[in-house]
Amino acid sequence: MSEMKNIPQHIAIIMDGNGRWARLRGKERSEGHFAGMEALQKTVYNAADIGVKWLTVYAFSTENWGRPQAEVDGLMELVCTGVEMHTPELKKQGVSVKIIGDKSRFSQKVSDALARIEGHTAGGERMTLVLALNYSSRSEIQTAMQELARRAKAGEIEPEEIDEKMISSSLYTAEMPDPDLIIRTSGEYRLSNFLMWQASYAEFYFTDVLWPDFNREELEKAIEAFSARDRRYGLVK
Repeated sequence: MSEMKNIPQHIAIIMDGNGRWARLRGKERSEGHFAGMEALQKTVYNAADIGVKWLTVYAFSTENWGRPQAEVDGLMELVCTGVEMHTPELKKQGVSVKIIGDKSRFSQKVSDALARIEGHTAGGERMTLVLALNYSSRSEIQTAMQELARRAKAGEIEPEEIDEKMISSSLYTAEMPDPDLIIRTSGEYRLSNFLMWQASYAEFYFTDVLWPDFNREELEKAIEAFSARDRRYGLVK
């Protein structure tokens, strides 16, 4: 990209295609997930270098628990390994890490690893990497509604006070801007229960590239496509 124009403040990515990448190469799915982690590492630093301020990635959905136990165990181990491997460089590069999702189902080992990476990178101001782990948009919205209902029942708020701003402030993403651009790899065309409330006015970019093959060139293509969009937010220019 010769000249950066209209860089999205917040990019969210559905990282899809690790399994297919491995199958096409006669490899185990675990090797595809490891290659996907390497692609994520490169994308984080490429995004920060380009000037993106928030990068949210769909790393593990609530539905992923239904995969074979060996694959789930491998993914959890990969999370812990990734934390140990990449925390020093993330800190050095000024990238802070935030975890969103339901953390209650993780083992103590995984919970401790996630707490470490959030704590050790907390001072990063160059970019925030948001890992959506055990995340479900429907569950997120349900939990927010239950909390608002409890507050209303306790007399802390009136039902009529509940507006979009209050709902947004009750979600996992309360302190984050909504995504400007959502990218999905591997040729699939759906959100898969990811940031459904937050995506109301996001631009979408779909590519057939499998996630382990996603590189800086592909990221720049997505940003170029975003830059050409006419974002009116329901208004008329």
